[in-house]
Amino acid sequence: MTTPVESVPAHEGLTPPDEPPHAAPAPTRKKMSFWDRSRLLLLFVFAWLVIVWAAMADNPLLPFVDAARIQVVDSQWLLWLAGAELLRQIHFFVSERSPRYHAFWSKKVFGGTERALRRRFSDWTRFRLSRLIKFIAFIALFALVAGQILETQPVLAIFQLPALVFQALPLILQLTFTLLFVVLQFAAIFWFLSRGGVDTYYPDDINTRFTDVWGQDHVVERVKENIVFLENPDEIEAKGGYVPSGMLLWGPPGTGKTLMAEAVAGETGKPYVFVDPGAFTNMFMGVGILKVKSLFRKLRKLALRYGGVIVFFDEADALGNRGALAQTGPGGPGGRGMGVGGMGAPAPFQNAGCHGFSYLSEDTRHLLTRSSMHSGAEQPGADPGRSRFVMGGMGGMGGGGGMGTLQALLTELSGLKKPRGIINRLGRRVLGMRPKPPPKYRILVMMATNMPEALDEALLRPGRIDRIYRVGYPSKAGRVRTYEGYLAKVAHELDTDQIEKLSTITPYATGATIKDLVNESLIIAIRDGREVITWKDVMRAKQLKDLGPPEDVEYIERERHAVAVHEACHAVVAFRTRRHMEIDLATIEKGSDYLGMVASIPPEDQFTRWRSEYEADILVSLASLAGERMFFDGDSSSGVSGDLESATAVASFMEGYWGMGSTVSSYSTARRLEVGSPGGGRGGPPKGESTEKVLRHALADRIENQLEELLDRAETILKENRAGVLAIAHALETHKTLSGEDIEAVLECREGVTVDGTVYADESFTAQLEEYHSAAAGAHRGHSPVSLSLPSGGRLQEGDTAAATAQP
Repeated sequence: MTTPVESVPAHEGLTPPDEPPHAAPAPTRKKMSFWDRSRLLLLFVFAWLVIVWAAMADNPLLPFVDAARIQVVDSQWLLWLAGAELLRQIHFFVSERSPRYHAFWSKKVFGGTERALRRRFSDWTRFRLSRLIKFIAFIALFALVAGQILETQPVLAIFQLPALVFQALPLILQLTFTLLFVVLQFAAIFWFLSRGGVDTYYPDDINTRFTDVWGQDHVVERVKENIVFLENPDEIEAKGGYVPSGMLLWGPPGTGKTLMAEAVAGETGKPYVFVDPGAFTNMFMGVGILKVKSLFRKLRKLALRYGGVIVFFDEADALGNRGALAQTGPGGPGGRGMGVGGMGAPAPFQNAGCHGFSYLSEDTRHLLTRSSMHSGAEQPGADPGRSRFVMGGMGGMGGGGGMGTLQALLTELSGLKKPRGIINRLGRRVLGMRPKPPPKYRILVMMATNMPEALDEALLRPGRIDRIYRVGYPSKAGRVRTYEGYLAKVAHELDTDQIEKLSTITPYATGATIKDLVNESLIIAIRDGREVITWKDVMRAKQLKDLGPPEDVEYIERERHAVAVHEACHAVVAFRTRRHMEIDLATIEKGSDYLGMVASIPPEDQFTRWRSEYEADILVSLASLAGERMFFDGDSSSGVSGDLESATAVASFMEGYWGMGSTVSSYSTARRLEVGSPGGGRGGPPKGESTEKVLRHALADRIENQLEELLDRAETILKENRAGVLAIAHALETHKTLSGEDIEAVLECREGVTVDGTVYADESFTAQLEEYHSAAAGAHRGHSPVSLSLPSGGRLQEGDTAAATAQP
């Protein structure tokens, strides 16, 4: 005995975000008013009466009855139209009252015909057939009208028309030239201005695949999902969903966003349309709108022709903003994209030198930069909750690409999907038929930007941009894979351990910077007369990219020693206290904006920071001030200003925001709520003083106390490692630039890569260093030449070309 199976009701399915929910269909047609039902009939009757009146006017002796009989024959086409309209209104009348009759015509006849056409013909074929049918209908209508005018048969009228047009051609040309001369000038200008900026690549033109995208495997896997839905949309639409049609890739420059978009086009075999970021920046208002309309008209045709198309907007922030930075972006405000260590570092952090930033970790640098960007808004009497940073274009009216361009883009991405074509929209309505909806254009919109906070929120809503992916700095494993990929294209001698070490010492390297580093290494090898890249070539290339070419200048001897001691203090304190960072290199070679620097890198990917780590950052920054005071009899240079600034900023965040100081209250919250008192006690501010002033004084006192305590700790560390400081300073004066391994070798008195640190274990040599330092310090006080020569020691390894500093 079989169990009866209950019928499962068909689900309507989810509608895309840009479509309203579908209402339940009415059982009958909506009733028409008397005027709507009779207006065409009255028009036909009135037109027939006018024709009868015209015939009577031509022949005054002709009575009305005879004129009407004549026009029944001569103007029977008008009566046929009236009869067709009468039948149409009878059909509407019955459909308004009979649900079965209405369902038969709407679902069986018209609906069945529509379904049959969709099954038999593709969207592209039906589009071409509709164009042909419209053209034939236009010719037929034109022939009927011309036959009535020329009083001949419609077919003969078509052949007589060219002769008549040729006779009136001079007059037509004069009128056309007169009317269109000015219009053509503007039309030509705008047409030429709206060209360009859009490049189309067809499937055979793109050879990029996902295997060419290295170091972003987690993003690639997500992007592949969009390809599945683009190639087989029925897989999700048959289950009631809709195909995601927009994707935003955001992240630092050089991480592979454009390459990933090319790979999507290469994997799918669909046309790839690249939109130049400056294509929508125009002199004249309205040109950008024309470009957007022209672009999406082209995309729709390509989508119908090839079953889908991919359009990629590079640097989308140039188009997707309204003239001011949005408050938030994907992943929160700021959309961080900062790097350190030269590899992928932005301009403020490259070659940071001895002004504070080079000794800090990446998170600390980001916080300092963000705080400095908002410091300009702190003005007397200003509203602390309002930012005074304004970015505008065209007087604040325009925005991305010009007035109306962004709005046109938003409309095209998810505007009203109205039926297209005059015949479809008007002709079918005249016949009582619903206009055919537009076909489903398979257009995958991909955008890339490194400024997500500048994009308008309306652009990022689902339905326009459905998926947002951060293409960040590659992880260590991603960097290893990227190095292996680019090194496989050239001859090299690097083994697996060296490649892994290289990925460790370049923590914020992107695909672009890794490719550039490998290319620079090859240039160095070719310059030396070799075709194979060695580890030494890579290190020289990295130093060149991190620090830039050194300036061809020489310090005077006492200043060289002071800079070396300054950097040695940073290096020693960093080596003794900081475990979350490793020293990458130290140098006293003068660059464009620094005298020397000590750069550190994180040995592993880390996403949280602790109080002990921030205190170590401050100790490294304060080591320069403590060291100069200790080694130069209480004197200090202006080179510590950047170090003090960074130390103060970090201490401010620790005391006022992170609960890492003597109190746990949040300074920003206390200021906003206007509560608090000095020292974190209870109660309000003293009479006559503002809450903000009291809070500032209390916070400044706590920051000063913390910095003084850490300065004493830094001085204690330097006293305990005085010999190590002088050893590092001597090695820097001798070799100018040291790697992190060389610094460890000097402090641990062992042999390094380019420096022999065993010599610094000799107490007699340490005494020579103390004697030389005393002479340099005396020369500093007296502004005189150093009386002693730099002690020799710490031999160079074979093949090193660095020379010891020449002595006067």
